[in-house]
Amino acid sequence: MRLLAVLLLASPLFAQPLAQGRALFLDHCAPCHGEFGAEGFGANLAIPDLPRAPDDRTLARLIRNGLEGTDMTPAFGVTDSEVKAMIAYVRSLGRTPRQPVPGDAGRGSQIYQGKGNCAQCHMLRGSGGRHGPDLSDIGLRRSPAHLRQSLTDPEAAFPHGYLYVEVTTRAGRNIAGARVNEDSFSIQLRDLAGDVHSFWKSELSDLKKHRDRSSMPAYKSLSQSELTDLVAYLASLRGRL
Repeated sequence: MRLLAVLLLASPLFAQPLAQGRALFLDHCAPCHGEFGAEGFGANLAIPDLPRAPDDRTLARLIRNGLEGTDMTPAFGVTDSEVKAMIAYVRSLGRTPRQPVPGDAGRGSQIYQGKGNCAQCHMLRGSGGRHGPDLSDIGLRRSPAHLRQSLTDPEAAFPHGYLYVEVTTRAGRNIAGARVNEDSFSIQLRDLAGDVHSFWKSELSDLKKHRDRSSMPAYKSLSQSELTDLVAYLASLRGRL
């Protein structure tokens, strides 16, 4: 991927807009998406078709306005010509031949269903748990590097909108899980079994919000080859049956 970027930037036809777009991308986008669009915790941009930006007009709107409900924030202060340059660079990333992901996705699928016990918490094509994010198209949304980090160090690769909470009722009942919804007077959370609990805050004696803690375990029991196979399987999940 780096070689292709160098060749593109060296081409007289593409050098100026791509060089400008790359500089802007590094400033505004790389902290989340990585230098080449597929190394950070943000969505994977090094794919031919971006699910949330199928055309340049939509991509321009996302660059200018961000995306509500995600960590993507607007690129403030960019001009129309700069947005066009950023789009040119992002689209060039999608033209990069997809690099093969090491590992055996077939064995990774067996680990997902078996030793990894991933289906207990994650939905996949309509089947599985609902405690964690749906993984049906995770291979489109996250890079292999991010997937591996999510497995080995979950708290360093926190999914947007996820908040692990613990509540204690005045009657002494303790419940922990992922926050589903919250307002000034009530809170709802989903426990590891997938059951949703709703409480009036006036019923609680304690409410703890762990903004840097995940209920997902670090997969230290997996060997390096098993971990590589599991990442290969997750990277293959692209929302198609």
